[in-house]
Amino acid sequence: MRFCTLGKSGEKASVVGLGTWPLGGGYDWGPVSENDAVSVVHEALAQGINLIDTAPIYGNGNSELLLGKALVNKRSQVILASKCGLVKNGSWTDHDLSPSSIQAQLNDSLLRLKTDYLDLYFIHYPDPKIPLADAVGELERLRTAGKIRMIGLCNVSAEQVAQAAKEAEITCVQNEYSLLHQAAGEKVIGFCAAHQISFMGYGTLCGGILSGKYKKEPNFRRADARNYFYKIARGTAFEQGLKIATRIQKIAKQKNCPSAAVAGAWALNKANFILCGAKNVQQVGQNVQAADIILSPAEIAFLEQTNECN
Repeated sequence: MRFCTLGKSGEKASVVGLGTWPLGGGYDWGPVSENDAVSVVHEALAQGINLIDTAPIYGNGNSELLLGKALVNKRSQVILASKCGLVKNGSWTDHDLSPSSIQAQLNDSLLRLKTDYLDLYFIHYPDPKIPLADAVGELERLRTAGKIRMIGLCNVSAEQVAQAAKEAEITCVQNEYSLLHQAAGEKVIGFCAAHQISFMGYGTLCGGILSGKYKKEPNFRRADARNYFYKIARGTAFEQGLKIATRIQKIAKQKNCPSAAVAGAWALNKANFILCGAKNVQQVGQNVQAADIILSPAEIAFLEQTNECN
């Protein structure tokens, strides 16, 4: 495993982190047993991963609950990240970055995770009702109070990062970044690099399509995250993903490694960190290999021979 410093913090995190949205299970990803979830977390730690990311919206709190159980007596081994800003309102998901809601969301996360602080706390999405500066100001108050150690932003533009950075030190930005979604991340990556802010990419496999596991259009439930979030299961988006997956497989065969490792290595060519989800220990083992794969300029150019998926 390779390690990289998180922003200006001096904290060293594994360049491959464990994303735990799939461990939340439910309608988004299908059922995951407690034993499997704990095994995934423990395997990640054994493979050298010390960066673990979650959110209260993942499985409506279930991801955090399972992670809290998995990290009993292991909390000091990880840089633990969670998020605020998305809340359940019945069957709907709403934005809420009001100060009182942020405080309540954080307290609930700490209880589920069985910890009294978070190393990294992200705004999950900007709230159109609340100025971003106000939300970041509340996170800075929580940092001063010792409940969080570092502040991050997810799903933001370079302009929003610049705005937030006027209110507090931003340690990390987390946006979707994969061979199917390149261009949107480039400006943010450039801004972060110029201001000593780490960039963390998620969705490296774009819902699994870039792993090469799908040979024909999968029949996902409407509520499945791979259907409504990554939007790669149908039509031209699926066809484009399949073409890129074929290129990835060719490089993976040459390097004798999993396709997931090649897709992750491509992202790490520009991102400081990537988050990779897993539902079993085998997937953890495939994902961590991204830290060891070096792609040549010719291999990168070969992989990028396509326009991004919209």
